[in-house]
Amino acid sequence: MLKRVALFLATNLAVLALVSVVMSILGVNADQFGGLLVMAALFGFGGSIISLLVSKWMAKRATGAHVIDTPRNEAEQWLLATVRRQAQQAGIGMPEVAIYDAPEINAFATGANRNNALVAVSTGLLRAMERDEAEAVLGHEVSHVANGDMVTMALLQGVLNTFVIVLARVVGRVVDGYLSGGREGPGIGYYAIVFILDMVFGLFASMIAMWFSRHREFRADNGGATLAGRNKMIAALERLAQNHGVSTLPKQVQAFGISGGAGGGLRRLLMSHPPLEERIAALRNAPLGGGAVRQGVIA
Repeated sequence: MLKRVALFLATNLAVLALVSVVMSILGVNADQFGGLLVMAALFGFGGSIISLLVSKWMAKRATGAHVIDTPRNEAEQWLLATVRRQAQQAGIGMPEVAIYDAPEINAFATGANRNNALVAVSTGLLRAMERDEAEAVLGHEVSHVANGDMVTMALLQGVLNTFVIVLARVVGRVVDGYLSGGREGPGIGYYAIVFILDMVFGLFASMIAMWFSRHREFRADNGGATLAGRNKMIAALERLAQNHGVSTLPKQVQAFGISGGAGGGLRRLLMSHPPLEERIAALRNAPLGGGAVRQGVIA
């Protein structure tokens, strides 16, 4: 926790310093809202878009995933055949299929393009799950791709980043002016105020992003139920609940994994996945015929 807080503080300080330096070099007047908005959008969307574009490369590098080009055994043949069939059902291009070495039951999907994505499963999943359960997990990940969740998340994060940068500096200018008695131009206190506001508004932005992440997990579960069958999807989530452990996925792809979460209060607001029992209940209570594939998108 201390390391995360330190990293969060360092990141905000770096963003504040970088935005200030670049605005100074380019001669952008922070007092002009239009100029601030343009710079905030460049920085806010820049990181999200770059992360999206390199997401497949980063995920493969971070997990050491082996992409299946030529199946080496029956299990790899089954994985390729299952993902190919589900991708055709969902109306998307065939994703790359990979296996990565990890003890927990997990899988993830990533990629900047729904027709050029990556679906990867852990060795722990292949060992612990029945084929029907694994099929449902693959359907869940294919649904993330078909729904365009990676792109939507990147765009949402870009909007939130822009909002945080702009609002922190506008409010910081007002607070600094009030505390300094109307002094012209920002003082040293302004940068400290903006730094604190970056963290506070950033926390609220994270809550919004995680709320959307939890919402899309329910949609991906419905998609998995459509592609593989409701009972198989429920069985897969129940297996996860029985064997759930700490995820070893890197942070950049954790939100696109199958693994669930647990927690309440503030911790729940920052969870990327709803609790598994809520996901299971939602599937059991879903109307028959829900989550149909319409025009290549899992609804």
